[in-house]
Amino acid sequence: MILFQENSFKLYHLIKKNLPDNMIYEAINFISEEMNEFFRNKLKVNEDKVIISSIVDQSGAVAIQGENKIVITLTNIEKEISVKSGNIAGGQSISKPPLVNINLYLLFSAYFTGNNYAEALRFISFVIAYFQSHNAFTRSSSSGLDPKIDKLIMEMADVSTEQLNNIWGTIGAKYMPSVLYKMRMLTFDDSIISEIRPVISGIDNYAN
Repeated sequence: MILFQENSFKLYHLIKKNLPDNMIYEAINFISEEMNEFFRNKLKVNEDKVIISSIVDQSGAVAIQGENKIVITLTNIEKEISVKSGNIAGGQSISKPPLVNINLYLLFSAYFTGNNYAEALRFISFVIAYFQSHNAFTRSSSSGLDPKIDKLIMEMADVSTEQLNNIWGTIGAKYMPSVLYKMRMLTFDDSIISEIRPVISGIDNYAN
């Protein structure tokens, strides 16, 4: 079940402006740049075909700059609960703020005007094909990946018709050819160690 957070597609703008550590924006921007480089090489185009943008602004007007683009929009931020981080180092228990692992849901929409519907479908096909062969990014394989990010994995989200209607209804825009991907995962850690104490041996699952 995909939890959709109302107006969360605007969050990356707030994060970019107000936080010194723009990990969410950097992750999305990295994907945008990688796709643009791929499309420039494959399609022999000079312009960026992939942009990061809200689809509509607060007044309901189209917020996308330009036409005939693939638009990446953040639709939800989800806490990753399957990963548990241990705070054990050098035989000692390290007391510090817990790691927060999150996943991002990214909507890739084909914003093509006029009689370009066929071209919109073509570019959505390109997006799917791209992530079929480029679904994992690491610092060793991708030099442009932010140093704070170890790995990104892109998975196509399984979205029902009802969920899709909910997404576009919340966005407040008319449906465009689109596909939703889940980006795993970003880890937030302020790296401030507040206390170190010896680990008590013989006790399993010791909690700080």
